[in-house]
Amino acid sequence: MEQSSGDAWTVQRLLDWTVKFFETKGIETARLDAELLLAHALGWQRIELYARYDHVPQGPPLDQFREMVRSRGARMPARYLTGKAEFYSLPLAVSPAVLIPRPETEFLVERALAVLPKDDDSLVADLGTGSGAIALAVAKGCAKARVVATDVSEDALAVARANAEKTGLAERVTFALGFWFEALEDGARFDAILSNPPYVAVPDLEQAMPEVRDHEPRLALDGGDDGLDAYRLLVAEAATWLRPGAWLILEVGQGQSEAVLALASETGRYDATAVEPDYQGIPRVVSLQCKA
Repeated sequence: MEQSSGDAWTVQRLLDWTVKFFETKGIETARLDAELLLAHALGWQRIELYARYDHVPQGPPLDQFREMVRSRGARMPARYLTGKAEFYSLPLAVSPAVLIPRPETEFLVERALAVLPKDDDSLVADLGTGSGAIALAVAKGCAKARVVATDVSEDALAVARANAEKTGLAERVTFALGFWFEALEDGARFDAILSNPPYVAVPDLEQAMPEVRDHEPRLALDGGDDGLDAYRLLVAEAATWLRPGAWLILEVGQGQSEAVLALASETGRYDATAVEPDYQGIPRVVSLQCKA
């Protein structure tokens, strides 16, 4: 992408070159990533690129774009390069300290909003909050909910706290450092406990895309040898922290829903269960209702 005496490096030419470059690197979202990076470097919205195809970026914005293209070519996730992601229509900051929010996790939020009372105060826990995406989306969608968001990583909590301030939800979301339930106050009882825990089996993690394997936090991905380590703990202990009739709602990986339901059955502490698919029809959200 060096400047030459030929055609100027317009927005359109930069995008076309970058898309081809990314495709040679095996990047499936080549067009999207090229647009995200160029718009970020220019300080524009993506839609502006289409209206200003003939613009010729120069100086620091062009230099920044070139550097980001090199990093993306080395399989650094585009969202980390821009430091931005969107989840449930919330603008979030992200960094390598947190997992990049996925669209399928919005199904967990929708399920939580469906079971939480609309007209009464409720208390919700989001365990392993990462960027704060789930906690903030629930607080946004349920005006009377208060959310306790926990994480074992102080760096992750720093990102989540910043996102709470950025989205104007800091008054209803509090953050606590600790390992799963250890971060909660003794005696607390919740109307819902939510979690998108680490659920990638170690053998699968080693075979994952470089963006995931080499750049996203392993702490947020590694589910142990079979991917179920976190579920064993969450399912076994959650009922102690739930009010009668309240819900434990979990995101699960492909092929894990039956195993999680079996774990719940073994405890004898849950009545109703529900499993809901994501956009691809993969069972993605498991809901377990604590016995009354």
